[in-house]
Amino acid sequence: MKRTMTVDALTDNLEQVLSFVQQCGFEFDFKTETQINLSVEEIFVNIAHYAYPEKTGEAVIETELSDDPPKLKITFRDSGIPYDPLAKDDPDITLSAEKRQIGGLGIFLVKKNMDKIEYKYENGQNVLELTKNLPHS
Repeated sequence: MKRTMTVDALTDNLEQVLSFVQQCGFEFDFKTETQINLSVEEIFVNIAHYAYPEKTGEAVIETELSDDPPKLKITFRDSGIPYDPLAKDDPDITLSAEKRQIGGLGIFLVKKNMDKIEYKYENGQNVLELTKNLPHS
């Protein structure tokens, strides 16, 4: 089942986005729900803060639930500045916070919490797809 929502890319809309994703039609265990929520928050807040520096633009969020095997795909689209969050190297988490470069930790956590992440720029839009494998019910 595929569902789509479009909202202004404003952090004020984060709760609405999280609620939309949680209502995809699957009951998540606490760990899975936390991983998905953290990932959705990171991506949506990044779009809200960085995609549209001069104006407010829209973010399109699509959820698609598959059965065999069970998985949830969450797609984010925006028409903001082209940006591939996967192009940057992962931070060296073995370094202390003082020695580590600023930035990149949020995307790193998304990579760790989701099973697959893909980015593409098509038709003037950033398209970021997050996939989470779900336990069999």
